[in-house]
Amino acid sequence: MKTIGLIGGMSWESSAEYYRLLNELVRERLGGLHSARCVLHSVDFAEIERLQVAGEWERAGDVLAAAGKGLEAAGAELVLICTNTMHKVAGQVADAISVPLLHLGDATAEAVRAAGLRTVGLLGTAFTMEEDFYRERLAGHGLEVLVPDEVGRAVVHRVIYEELCLGVVREESRVAYQEVIGGLVRRGAEGVILGCTEIELLIRQEHSPVPVFPTTRLHAQAAVEAALAVAR
Repeated sequence: MKTIGLIGGMSWESSAEYYRLLNELVRERLGGLHSARCVLHSVDFAEIERLQVAGEWERAGDVLAAAGKGLEAAGAELVLICTNTMHKVAGQVADAISVPLLHLGDATAEAVRAAGLRTVGLLGTAFTMEEDFYRERLAGHGLEVLVPDEVGRAVVHRVIYEELCLGVVREESRVAYQEVIGGLVRRGAEGVILGCTEIELLIRQEHSPVPVFPTTRLHAQAAVEAALAVAR
């Protein structure tokens, strides 16, 4: 089993989900008392969020690249960035390490294609929904990506940063997200990507009329597949 390196803390709420999922998936595959071999570098999210807002992405990338190098030095044989938004600097991190970086967008797109879908809605932070780095990665897999309107994007972003990143899950926010999902479906979305790791704390399959694609779980599954590939 390979050792998985996790660049986490963005937020720690979602990083805890990564840790739980990795260990559950390894136990499902190997049985008994097996658990995932992993190392975690958890950053101070307040520092990263300030850089995001200031548009200082290169500096934020430097922080994550240094974390990636530290994970490799600690024995990581593959690395995950445990957040959708910070995949904006995935190239910077990948260039800093010599072990594979498993891109969350690739794992998600493969799951969408495996489900036979082509047009998907994307929920995430404003950075993820409005900038090209994530949507273009998905489009590179042949997907058509729809995002909410301006009002919907503002609602989704606010709930992530003001509630979910703080561990707050509110029923009224779930209803608001369901309304946003409904709008995407009316525009032709055949499925919805939960493109922020915290959204999975709020939205599950039963809350959507179309398939949802939980990126945290999909990323964790891809990591376990890669980590256990040598054991097959």
